[in-house]
Amino acid sequence: MELTQQEPDLSAYLAADDVMDHEHPLVRETARRLGAGTLDAYTYAATAYAHVRDDIPHSSDTGDPRVTWRASDVLETRTGICCAKAHALAALLRAGGVPAGLCYQRLTDDGARPAVHGLIALRLPGSTGWARQDPRGNKPGVDAHFSVDEEKLAWVPRAEYGEVDYPIVHAVAHPAILRALRNARDRPALWRDYPTAL
Repeated sequence: MELTQQEPDLSAYLAADDVMDHEHPLVRETARRLGAGTLDAYTYAATAYAHVRDDIPHSSDTGDPRVTWRASDVLETRTGICCAKAHALAALLRAGGVPAGLCYQRLTDDGARPAVHGLIALRLPGSTGWARQDPRGNKPGVDAHFSVDEEKLAWVPRAEYGEVDYPIVHAVAHPAILRALRNARDRPALWRDYPTAL
């Protein structure tokens, strides 16, 4: 699938905002720690990816009712759904000077209960294209890995169930996703209002 930048200027994918708040001291310190000893952008990106995928559990997997949306909050509480974890990874990548944006998929439970799934895309120095990465967190049936040559995402959309890949690389969080995350008092409330499509 060919990905399209939402913003033509690549600097938009390095910017800090309320969601990907990579100027926050915790994000900066985490980026510094993860980058210590790394030799290049690829190694840093792979290290940041593994940290978010493996060290910050998906809240549905652990039963954590808290809802996070800001990158610094995800890193502090060490919990979040897919989109929140994507915010954290994008912020860490941007803090390390790697352009990163947000991507989305529409997935279902074999045709039922559709929901929007969040992931990221990054652009390494010297690359002419974006590479999607899924930091959701692995579990039985989910085996995502860092790769810039061939996508190794948590899920590949199935057309027969109405699942889709959205081809846009967003420079900022999608308003519908952000609204749901910000307004939810807990995860059960989030699922009641969470977008089923973009």
